[in-house]
Amino acid sequence: MSAAPLTLSVGYAAPRKGVPSSASFRQWVEAALRGAKRRKAAELSIRIVDAKEGRTLNRGYRGKDYATNVLSFPVELPPGVKLPLIGDLVICAPVVAREAAEQDKPVRNHWAHMTVHGVLHLLGYDHIEDAEAEEMEALEARILASLGIDDPYAAEHID
Repeated sequence: MSAAPLTLSVGYAAPRKGVPSSASFRQWVEAALRGAKRRKAAELSIRIVDAKEGRTLNRGYRGKDYATNVLSFPVELPPGVKLPLIGDLVICAPVVAREAAEQDKPVRNHWAHMTVHGVLHLLGYDHIEDAEAEEMEALEARILASLGIDDPYAAEHID
């Protein structure tokens, strides 16, 4: 079975040092779509931002006055409009780098995780309720494993 077409736009509004290439983001988005069994065409954009823009967006859209790792903006198309657009992701470069260091994991793996996590949000997955969180985390772990990346939640579940 061939993969459904993906249209991906990656914009860099933060310094590029340490930030993956658009080819890497494409690989991670495709893995997330495959893992979530999305068989239709998909279109999304990813914007890489600095802490100032990340904080501004998080405050404006979520009412939280700090920069966060990834923000997901699922598309809300009017009734009857059929487009492959699934939404936009905003990933804050300095937060991803800081979290990777704090969690003692390769920064590239954390970029992959935040990309997969954000794409799943665009597809309707969430982690507000415990059952939803378990389902989403398990799916993320499977997708990341398909990319050769360790389960980012494994350490959290050790008693």
